[in-house]
Amino acid sequence: MSKTTERNMVVGLDIGTSKVTALVGEVLPDDEISVIGVGVTTSRGMDKGGVNDLNLVVQAVQRAVDEAELMADCRVASVYLNISGRHIACQNENGMVPINEAEVTQDDVDSVIHAAKSVPIAQERRILHVLPQEFVIDSQESIKSPIGMSGVRMEAKVHIITCANDMAKNIVKAVERCGLTVDKLIFSALASSIAVLTEDEKDLGVALVDMGGGTIDICIYSGGVLRHTAVIPAAGNQVTSDIAKIFRTPINHAEQIKTQHACALRQMVSMEDNIEVPSVGGRPSRVMSRHILAEVVEPRYQELFELVREEIKQSGLDEQIAAGVVLTGGCAKMEGAVEFAEEIFQMPVRVGQPIGVKGLKDYVEDPVYATAVGLLRYGQQDTAQQQNGRGSTDVISLWQRLQSWFKGEF
Repeated sequence: MSKTTERNMVVGLDIGTSKVTALVGEVLPDDEISVIGVGVTTSRGMDKGGVNDLNLVVQAVQRAVDEAELMADCRVASVYLNISGRHIACQNENGMVPINEAEVTQDDVDSVIHAAKSVPIAQERRILHVLPQEFVIDSQESIKSPIGMSGVRMEAKVHIITCANDMAKNIVKAVERCGLTVDKLIFSALASSIAVLTEDEKDLGVALVDMGGGTIDICIYSGGVLRHTAVIPAAGNQVTSDIAKIFRTPINHAEQIKTQHACALRQMVSMEDNIEVPSVGGRPSRVMSRHILAEVVEPRYQELFELVREEIKQSGLDEQIAAGVVLTGGCAKMEGAVEFAEEIFQMPVRVGQPIGVKGLKDYVEDPVYATAVGLLRYGQQDTAQQQNGRGSTDVISLWQRLQSWFKGEF
């Protein structure tokens, strides 16, 4: 038996386009989760959320997991793994069943959710998640928890997230080649939303925008439940590429310049600020104005934010997100990003970092760890559900209840 099992641990593995993060979390007696191991390495072999070189991905995953194991002093056997990419799609569906007994039981809930997800799905696709939005019993609508209620027939409205089967197989294969098993595949933005959003934001309506290196992942909540998901195959790597080309500097230096000196709004940068830019081919470094850097970055951020704004508009939920937009992921940390986003979205914007983290909080209370922390939280709930059955729906909170209804398959 591995030490992981003995110590009641959960492992989240975030394989992104720019970095691979492994987090080891120990489930405490009070059902909180404490981060005890962190492993981060540069991602190679990934492009826009998809695998383009399996061996390079395997090496990166192995390094990140080894680092996390060393810090946590344990052996990792299985992980909760994220997935993203332009192949992710969503649909909202309905299902209806008769109520067998005098009142609704858990079996009735399972049956109606099964009916709702029994829609034709293309053979090359698989269902990642089936998330209940609300239930209708006879003529009573907007029921969050129907168990114990009386009626003749029940309808469920659900949000289904699907992915391309081959894409899922490739990323799972990379993990399995490291001698690990994958407990569940979770859509990246769904994991991030578990880590950074508050219940009040979900109730009011909020758009979570996870800006990574290769993709921008979006989850839109309204009335406390997930209504829309999407992936935009453009993100921070485009900004890095622009800097590398215009400043004629290697990609790794362009990434450093972006993270250390770039600003998304040129008006926030003084004309007097200068930065040193390494050259290629052994040529001497040059001194460039930071304002010119902002002039390169601003149009690209504008393009990215406008793509997000268009996606929110097309979802038809733009009038329902009163809590505004929460930016997370590495690109959200850039100076001026929040102010620029507020200008473009015309609504409140904040940077989301993991909430209520215990253990190595100084490491992981950062937007770049949002997905990895969300995977830990998802894993904790999934493990608790398996150990204790479904538990009483009267005493667990709404988001925990939704967690217990998450469906995933490989």
